[in-house]
Amino acid sequence: MTGYGRAEGADAQMSWAWEARSVNGKSLEIRCRVPSGFDRLETPSRALVGQYFKRGSVNLSLTVARGPGGSPFRINRELLQSALEAMAELQKCGAAPPSADGLLRIKGVVETEEQGADDPAIAKAREEEILRTLQEALKRLGEARLAEGAHLRDVLGGHLQRIEALCQDAAASAGAQPAAIRERLRRQLADLMGSVPALNEERFAQEVAVLVQKADVREEIDRLRAHIRQAADLIAAAERGEPVGRKFDFLCQEFNREANTLCSKASEIDLTRIGIDLKSAIEQMREQVQNVE
Repeated sequence: MTGYGRAEGADAQMSWAWEARSVNGKSLEIRCRVPSGFDRLETPSRALVGQYFKRGSVNLSLTVARGPGGSPFRINRELLQSALEAMAELQKCGAAPPSADGLLRIKGVVETEEQGADDPAIAKAREEEILRTLQEALKRLGEARLAEGAHLRDVLGGHLQRIEALCQDAAASAGAQPAAIRERLRRQLADLMGSVPALNEERFAQEVAVLVQKADVREEIDRLRAHIRQAADLIAAAERGEPVGRKFDFLCQEFNREANTLCSKASEIDLTRIGIDLKSAIEQMREQVQNVE
């Protein structure tokens, strides 16, 4: 979701430039900064961003330069007169007389004068051109984000391959094999039965079955493999331009849940190590998913 786009435009009286920056964000957050006198462009500008992006923190900045002969500022005489009258009332109560720079600092007294604003048709045409320039800046920002996404596709694919390889290692581990688990538990119970009353064969089989079921991680491995397939589908959907960041973020939580369960069930050090490596690989993938729209 990181990128930068800039576009410029001009008419006979002034020129302008839009800059659009984007960084990671869980949802779409838009900050828009426009010069005084162009405040009415903020709402349509935000709407345009929503048409292009669904996730990320986007900062917009509009700068305007006026042509020669134009006056960039004007005094709001009505507001200034109201301020002077209010100051006169305060002076009757002993307040000090206002200074010129203090009056000029009152918000709204000094305004940016938009050339041609007296003609609604000219003002509307200029606003439409400024918004078209913003569209161009957003397109360039989108291209920059796509370039980053192409790199992330390879990075996420590498993490998925690592997770899949660890799942295969977990499935092949002796600690994940029911027969190996059953044999180890038989030995442990046989050692234990030397110091406790003997169990009948049926009860012995029941205890072994319960312990084997608790230590069996095949279900977790199957779910992890299903998550891998779903993650691959999300990467393919992202390549088609679909927003998948939030879904992928939630899927990483499910990955981590299964890895935690696998670690808690692991009864041998080799399987525990595989589970820890699996959690590390999932966390690395989750960090990169924060960059995905």
